[in-house]
Amino acid sequence: MHIDVLLEILRAIGRFFINPIVYMTIFLTIFLGYRRVKKERKSFNIRILSGWSELKNSILASLLVSFIVSVVIMAVGLTMTPQFLLILMAVTIIGLVLYTFHLLSPIVLFALSVVALVILRVIGKAYTIVGVEISGVIWQDVTIVPLCIVAGLLVIVEGVLIRKYGANLASPILEKTKRGLQAVSYFSKQVWVLPLFVLIPGEVIPSYIPYWPQFTIGEQAFSFVLFPFVIGFQQLTRKTLPVYFYPKLAKSIIWLGSMVVLGGIGAYFVPEVAFVVLMLGALMRLFIVLRYKLQDRDDVYAVAPSPIGATIAAVLPNSPAEKMGLLTGEVIKKVNGREVQTERELYEALQVNAAHCKLEVLDHKKELRLTQHVVHSDDHYRIGLLLAR
Repeated sequence: MHIDVLLEILRAIGRFFINPIVYMTIFLTIFLGYRRVKKERKSFNIRILSGWSELKNSILASLLVSFIVSVVIMAVGLTMTPQFLLILMAVTIIGLVLYTFHLLSPIVLFALSVVALVILRVIGKAYTIVGVEISGVIWQDVTIVPLCIVAGLLVIVEGVLIRKYGANLASPILEKTKRGLQAVSYFSKQVWVLPLFVLIPGEVIPSYIPYWPQFTIGEQAFSFVLFPFVIGFQQLTRKTLPVYFYPKLAKSIIWLGSMVVLGGIGAYFVPEVAFVVLMLGALMRLFIVLRYKLQDRDDVYAVAPSPIGATIAAVLPNSPAEKMGLLTGEVIKKVNGREVQTERELYEALQVNAAHCKLEVLDHKKELRLTQHVVHSDDHYRIGLLLAR
């Protein structure tokens, strides 16, 4: 008994590593890191984070949430059909190739996949892919219910990941204002792949676990599948600092995911509702993107050169500036008693006391604070600061 179940799990893991989505996502995260570093070197002559940061973030951030969501899916018995997973794989690959990460939100991918299945049913077409016949479904089909709930769970995960990592990998971009001045915007573009265990109709599990809960009607057997669910995200911010903007955006997305999950649970009794919730959820997710994009159309920047001091555009990791607690968007008024506004003035002020620096800083609340740090010979000569020029 235990050997059969273990073999089924091993088969699921094997199928995961032959899925092209896994390798496309790995390549894409490496490419994102390469492009980010290239832009940072062009604007500031230095990279802020390693080019491997996106890949490391994608892998490490996904492991814990993947385990939690897999446990929920399998404990509740949320099933998916092989037909849906194949269509989802095709839609996800198209989204990755198009490089438009707004389309890689889970709710959007799920909605597009369900619409594709409905269209196949309406036109009466059937296709066979890797031995699985895809003939479409009617939108009233009860299998829509678990899909809606899983989509909602993944949208909640999307919000959690954005809240935790959105600002961390937001890269500064130099832009010119309408008045010809230079200011800084921040762009975060991420892709995560979540390896989730899902249940599909099969022959092994129910023989040993007959009490396993399920949503689908007429199916009495399940098998494991480890499927790579992709979450893509991109958003630029000008008017609001990343540390405040991305948590606010994440909150909207988490609320949307919660509503989709509740709608899916309610649709258990009226399956037609799940289809409506799924479509509305996808539209709302795209509306959130549009809403925040329109808010940033004005020529207003949270980080721009200031007449009262040197505005911090970014803080290099593991630098004296980071150890002093300096943050993006703060304004340095004085260094070692000297007023500064430019990188050159900052450098010259640091030479007043080459082994120790004292700073007067205006924080995000425009309150003055003092900070200081010992500068070692191997530290960055500008103490790890990138300034708005």
